[in-house]
Amino acid sequence: MAGETGKPCRVVLMGMMGSGKSTIGKLLAEKTGWPYFDNDVLLAMLSGETAKGLLAHDGVSELREGEAAALHEGLRQKPPCIVGAPGGTILDADLRDALKRESLVVWLTASPRTLAGRARGAAHRPWLAGDAVAWMTRTLEERAPLYEAVTDLKVSTERRGPDAVAGQIAAWLEERCS
Repeated sequence: MAGETGKPCRVVLMGMMGSGKSTIGKLLAEKTGWPYFDNDVLLAMLSGETAKGLLAHDGVSELREGEAAALHEGLRQKPPCIVGAPGGTILDADLRDALKRESLVVWLTASPRTLAGRARGAAHRPWLAGDAVAWMTRTLEERAPLYEAVTDLKVSTERRGPDAVAGQIAAWLEERCS
């Protein structure tokens, strides 16, 4: 199934940890009837580890390789579908090219303080041992231009509930993929 842009109706939810990819992905799947492939589930399926576990046991390069493999697995799923992408995969130029060709990318945004607050409570997440807000600020500054370069739709999750965000994305998809 291809959308009006000629891209497959494979929606990839991108954004920093804490942006709402998993929650919104599940709600969007309910609204569209499309399957949802969560990045954490794909990573664990392929590696047998969480992102935090991979980082602790095998280091940054293994984590990045595992996240890339998880996103490639998501991009292999038959459209229409929804894929949650690991936040760090945006750093990979080949994956950015694949995202532009093979999917409709929705970038979920929020402030560094909000992202850190949401992400801090999840035990499976790496990187947040110290000053989470400072880490989010630095990382978001680095990644924002990369997210922007592949984005088809940018949606703030800052002051809106997940159901409203999923509804906005579903309406946008209805215009492109019906």
